[in-house]
Amino acid sequence: MTRPSQELLRSISDEHVLRSLMTARKLTRAELAIETGLSKPTVSESVRRLVDLGLVADTGERTPGGRGKGRVGSFYGLAEDIGVALVVTIAPDGVTAECVDAHGDVVGRTHRPIAGPAEVAAVLPAVAAETVAAHNVRLCAVSAADPVDRRTGRLVQLPDSPFLVGELDPVAVLGPLLRGPVVVDNDVNWAAQAEHAALGVADFAYLFLGEGLGCAIVSDGEVRRGHSGLAGEISHLITAGPSGATPFIEVFGELGLRREGTTAIDVARLLAADPVVLARAIGGVVTGLVTLADPEVVVVGGSWGPALLDAITAECARSPRPVPIRAASVDEPSLTGARADALRRLRAALVEASKAP
Repeated sequence: MTRPSQELLRSISDEHVLRSLMTARKLTRAELAIETGLSKPTVSESVRRLVDLGLVADTGERTPGGRGKGRVGSFYGLAEDIGVALVVTIAPDGVTAECVDAHGDVVGRTHRPIAGPAEVAAVLPAVAAETVAAHNVRLCAVSAADPVDRRTGRLVQLPDSPFLVGELDPVAVLGPLLRGPVVVDNDVNWAAQAEHAALGVADFAYLFLGEGLGCAIVSDGEVRRGHSGLAGEISHLITAGPSGATPFIEVFGELGLRREGTTAIDVARLLAADPVVLARAIGGVVTGLVTLADPEVVVVGGSWGPALLDAITAECARSPRPVPIRAASVDEPSLTGARADALRRLRAALVEASKAP
């Protein structure tokens, strides 16, 4: 057997052992052999290498044994300081930071309320610095309630955007505090990823109706972000308004449903408004989405969208190409989506670390 083949087999066995411990938390070498399908000598060698790399550690726990009961087995688990992923959400109500370990457990959470966009620039680095000081952070996922440039991670100001967070470059703010990558996406894309995992549907549109308006298109199981990351920014789609054809965002202005001095939607006032006019406008948006993206289903989320589900469903049933309309089902969808992605990347980073020479 050639040397490259031996190295490849070692790498594969190390990954199997590491991923088994990510899921099962603690296993003996005999249990690892059963779990991975590898031989006991191969598992023992992998465990030794991973311990030497500081990725796996003896937990100190032992199986019952001795006096005719068989050999005592040592339980192994991930090393305590193996590292975590930082998950940050930046929303109108504040900045939330979570630390997620390789088992998928949230091992720390901080929330700092903000009074407005101007406070984000100060609160974000403070929360991140506090988290990094307490944990070995390997990487970060950021969810922001604004459009995001996919190339740079900067938040983008679009015409008539409510600009709920403010001008910000999360990569520049958080990058110097971490020793790993910072991935930034908008809250609707993260929410769509969470809904994809819950639905198990490969092609759907996620329509976000809250203080701001947004949409994510999931096609073949992937969120489609477009050339610059601004796919799904539906505010300027032409639809049916009270006075005729008008950009979607202008419907809320014509109905007096914006917050004073901004294009952000006043949710409390909207929930007291006539749902028929709103449903007609939303139906026009859904028709456009169905025509261009051909989704299997349209999922409606956000702070007020699900409350109008019956009216939206009735309106969309009259469409030339009706599709099922259903309410979003995931709690804290943006955080859930970002957390799942951060966990996936953390596990991949640990597997990569196991390949160190």
